[in-house]
Amino acid sequence: MPKREDIKSILLIGSGPIIIGQACEFDYSGTQATKTLKELGYRVVLINSNPATIMTDPEFADKTYIEPITEEMIAKIIEMENIDAVLPTMGGQTALNVATTMYDKGMLDGIEFLGAHPDAIKKGEDRHLFNEAMIKIGMDLPKSANAYTVDEAIKKAKEIGFPVISRASFTLAGGGSGVAYNMEEFKELAEAGIEASPINEIEIMESMLGWKEYEMEVIRDNKDNCIIVCSIENLDPMGVHTGDSITVAPALTLTDKEYQNMRNASFDILREIGVDTGGSNVQFSICPKTGRMIVIEMNPRVSRSSALASKATGYPIAKVATLLAVGFTLDEIENDITGTTASFEPVIDYVVTKIPRFTFEKFPNANSTLSTGMKSVGEVMSMGRTFKESMQKALCSLETGIVGFDSMSEDLDLIKKEIRRPNADRILYLMDGYRQGLSNEELFDICAIDPWFLTQFRDLYNCECELKAASSIDETLMRKAKTFGFSDAMIAQLTGKLEKDVSSLRKELDVVLEYNEVDTCAAEFKALTPYLYSTTNITKLPKVEKPKSDKKKVLIIGGGPNRIGQGIEFDYCCCHASFALNEMGVETIMYNCNPETVSTDYDTSDILYFEPIDFEHVSSVIEAENPDGIIVHFGGQTPLKLANAIHDMGGKIIGTTAEVIDLAEDREKFSTFVEKAGLLQPDNGTAVTIEEALEIANRVTYPVLVRPSFVLGGRGMKIVYSDDELKQYMDEAVSVSNDAPVLVDKFLDRAIELDVDCITDGKDVYIGGIMQHIEEAGIHSGDSACSLPPISLSKEILADVETKTKAMALELGVIGLMNTQYAIHQGKIYLIEVNPRASRTVPFVSKATGIPLAKVATRVMFGQTLKDALAVYDKNIVTEENGVLKPILKDHVAVKEAVFPFNKLTGADTILGPEMKSTGEVMGISCSFGSAFAKAQDAAKNFLPQNGGKVFMSLADLDKEFAPQIAKDLKAEGFDIVATGGTHKVITDAGIDCEKVLKVSEGRPHIIDSLMNEEIVMAINTADENVSSKDDGIKIRRTVLRMNTPYVTTVAAALASIEGIKASKTKDMDPKSIQDFLGI
Repeated sequence: MPKREDIKSILLIGSGPIIIGQACEFDYSGTQATKTLKELGYRVVLINSNPATIMTDPEFADKTYIEPITEEMIAKIIEMENIDAVLPTMGGQTALNVATTMYDKGMLDGIEFLGAHPDAIKKGEDRHLFNEAMIKIGMDLPKSANAYTVDEAIKKAKEIGFPVISRASFTLAGGGSGVAYNMEEFKELAEAGIEASPINEIEIMESMLGWKEYEMEVIRDNKDNCIIVCSIENLDPMGVHTGDSITVAPALTLTDKEYQNMRNASFDILREIGVDTGGSNVQFSICPKTGRMIVIEMNPRVSRSSALASKATGYPIAKVATLLAVGFTLDEIENDITGTTASFEPVIDYVVTKIPRFTFEKFPNANSTLSTGMKSVGEVMSMGRTFKESMQKALCSLETGIVGFDSMSEDLDLIKKEIRRPNADRILYLMDGYRQGLSNEELFDICAIDPWFLTQFRDLYNCECELKAASSIDETLMRKAKTFGFSDAMIAQLTGKLEKDVSSLRKELDVVLEYNEVDTCAAEFKALTPYLYSTTNITKLPKVEKPKSDKKKVLIIGGGPNRIGQGIEFDYCCCHASFALNEMGVETIMYNCNPETVSTDYDTSDILYFEPIDFEHVSSVIEAENPDGIIVHFGGQTPLKLANAIHDMGGKIIGTTAEVIDLAEDREKFSTFVEKAGLLQPDNGTAVTIEEALEIANRVTYPVLVRPSFVLGGRGMKIVYSDDELKQYMDEAVSVSNDAPVLVDKFLDRAIELDVDCITDGKDVYIGGIMQHIEEAGIHSGDSACSLPPISLSKEILADVETKTKAMALELGVIGLMNTQYAIHQGKIYLIEVNPRASRTVPFVSKATGIPLAKVATRVMFGQTLKDALAVYDKNIVTEENGVLKPILKDHVAVKEAVFPFNKLTGADTILGPEMKSTGEVMGISCSFGSAFAKAQDAAKNFLPQNGGKVFMSLADLDKEFAPQIAKDLKAEGFDIVATGGTHKVITDAGIDCEKVLKVSEGRPHIIDSLMNEEIVMAINTADENVSSKDDGIKIRRTVLRMNTPYVTTVAAALASIEGIKASKTKDMDPKSIQDFLGI
């Protein structure tokens, strides 16, 4: 069937900010869907609150609304844009939930649903309806029961028997789900699950702990053609959320009969649920003892695994699902990679491994045991000829400092405990188990990982022993080690050599990496897009000369796995580099290992290498491709760390040189540079030992900020108030930056912090944007809300900031992007830090001003003048003033707000500091600061109250002077104030009416009772260093999270929230497209 002609305007709903369980995968699927619909001639309208996505670039959709994804906003957009159909299956659970709720309320009458009908969505997501459907078609299900109250749940759990699994309906990434081993654990879990489910429903299931888990990525069209795109197997047995499990594709331990049964079952399930166009994901479990196969769940949408399955097979699931949604059938669609029809099932002749990336180091108090609720923030994928090779390449891709199966411990009791407990390092402890003499049988009893995988790990351990025992490595042993995936660094570790010596020996022995294509049909068809992975062949292959191209080519090194401190913003910059070079007629080579992103999509660049971002693999690609330029500045800290080594091997880094990067990143060298340039810095000193740090801290006086060199996301940064605290933190700071020096700064209390993004070609400087942080200095810039333009600074100060930024960019010798952070303290401008690379604010500034910074910077790095590069994208935006180029800001204010994972990480505290904790960001854009801030809060799901009620206040001693002003402003907006002792006294002494409430440590009824009784509509709670207040504060903040009460933890955010509350009652909250804001 050709495309549908009865619909003209389609609304695509995005997934919003990057959170645990909903990461860059949905930017990848949304971008593919938007491009596909536009190519077909539909008018595409997009809503998504995340400015760091490619899909929200103004050139992708016809109208792009960077607005909160709420029912009210969507309803207004549908009316304004005359929408015919909505596509909610590309935006994860966020899009699905909002669309089905609106449908149930009758808000989408007359609007066509594309991809999946609401009835099918409901049948797939509602546990009760899903179970009924499965029974109808004869599927085996775990013993289970649904409950809507805790009492009902307790009764059902007793009937089923412990351990039980509790799953909440309509939630994302296993939210509100988990395993309970006793009644007390279960009560807590049931309460959380009923609260988390939008329909207050949980399913209590018999435990299948230790069973094997599988996923099928399935596609079906309206003529009932069905194909399996990919089968995926979890390495971890049941009990760990599939997003947190190591997974492999294709499934490796299924018999042919089991696979066929699962394949047929998947098709039957799609038919019964009613998914008649598009992609779905079905999860199964198999009992290893009896072979009993049961259905766990299905997602009637493009899922998190769809991106992985697409990248693993080269089959563009999101694009195909979009085409099916508008009427095409599989046999009418061409697979861009093979040129065959999309009805061919991919067959892969390699093994793909995905390992999740966790950031528990940012949340030391969080529970790091993995369960059925997802906790990882990103993932890596690798490909190899064998499971062994693929697995070790994936470990090298993680960016956690490991080079393979690094040893974690020699303590056998600890090793056994950590193999039994599902955790982020379990696989490394497993290898330690072999090293301590445990047999495969003993290991299986402890962890229930399939014996086939344990045999593979045993082979790796045996090869490790061979390497350790060898007096010298010959070609046979080297080739064996490399086919098993051992990195040069790991071989060096095992043989007591240096990595560079192992690398030289390997090349002497002519054991080199070869590159294979991802071709989807086991090489049956020629791949049309060069999408490559490295492997080492067991026998030496003849060398094949690469065809020479006359085109210039540039290698762009990506940022690796998504993690706190280095997220989708850097992938955005890498994509923009590729787009800009493509416009210039330059061939692009993308290098990355993250399957979630747009950068690793098959059509973003001319050539794609899916490889670990370590020197061994990067240098091999540089040797194979000999690019005319290499970009290391856009992938965050990951490629920057390789800059010196790439330079030393003769790699042609374009833009800012390795020497300048080194100068700006090394705290000591940089401090000297700043002094020479005559710029102000907070009084500081550099220390390597604890004694040096104490001496500096006492000279500059407390509080001080301790900062390590060469880290991202404020890792190891801390505000320290005493000698004792400093001693404790110096240990951590030095270990985080690998013994590089640590900077001890005088902390500027109550300073206003600024972020400046600029571009220079060595002659002119373009100030892309000056952002004012809402929170004061001391909170990591990635965690602070910020406003563009600044809201409370004089023209003189801003002009001075521009002059200083220009002087520094030219003096440093930057070519391309530079990010600078300043603190304004008592009228003086202090320089905090400089990053001669793309920063995480680049997408936000690009969207707010209309000039794509990373594209302009790429052109400059490749040799264009700044003025020529700007001219390509300038739509009457750029002006020259005060000796710098800058954008003419339209009459709007953009606010960026951070989004945090606290509700997913039990035990984590919500207080912010200099170490970054946010997973993603949203943007609010409007004609005033208040309404932009209110939109940003709505988008971050921190909905500000509007209709009065009680606001709770408990401020630290340092903040108490602001209490009367905050209380007075809230009273004026119709709110009542309740406060704890000290804060209550300050407010009532100022003559403002306020109710006193007890702290937790003072007796009952206390503030937590008020929060649990839903008497509080907003909480303002700032941190205190006092130990008992700290404990009280943590308990309050955890309850606030649990009750979904809007909250702020700084005075500045409280004042901004009051502005937002005032503005949210005005017309300024109506949606407006980014194209209209920018006048394009």
